Amino acid sequence: MSDILLHGYYRSTASYRVRIALNLKALPYRQQSHHLRKGEQKDPAYRALNPQGMVPALEIDGAVLTQSLAICDYLDERQPDPPLLPSGPILRARVRAFAQIIACDIHPIQNLRILDRLRDAGLDQAAVTRWAATVIEDGLDACAAMIADQPGPYCFGAQVTLADLFLVPQLVNARHFGAQLRWPRLLEIERACLALPAFADAAPERQPDAE
Repeated sequence: MSDILLHGYYRSTASYRVRIALNLKALPYRQQSHHLRKGEQKDPAYRALNPQGMVPALEIDGAVLTQSLAICDYLDERQPDPPLLPSGPILRARVRAFAQIIACDIHPIQNLRILDRLRDAGLDQAAVTRWAATVIEDGLDACAAMIADQPGPYCFGAQVTLADLFLVPQLVNARHFGAQLRWPRLLEIERACLALPAFADAAPERQPDAE
């Protein structure tokens, strides 16, 4: 692969997912930080790379990729070992569904853009925080139920999958917003994942732009 540049932000859970994937694939990469609280992602030069003005964006193989799910899919196809998806089609679909609960249903309605709009609409900080916590709790309740029949130590057995890459960053947000951590199985999975260097090294507090 060519030189890889990840545009992200240390507290961005979507960027966190991609950092884990790159680490698992043992792909060296550089990072360019865009401070979301300061609005650096809206800079015209960055929007020329990613018209959404969001992170992450990945410069790789002469292209710019956006959206963490699409980036992880690309990395898995480009560097198949270790795989991020199981071999069986049913289990693959279940792993993708788990990841999409987080990427499509939880994350978009508790991220910075939505929370700022709630504040603009007149909600006080306590109400905004509770909104985010409730969204996360409802979504992770569904995630926990989805894997109730699965063995550990990870979401879908003995192999780390895309589901784990999405779960661990979301639990960071759960704590940030004071969500009730009522999912013992999910917390066990988190501990197993964070024992792996690929996850530990991707943690927000270990990034060059951490504050």
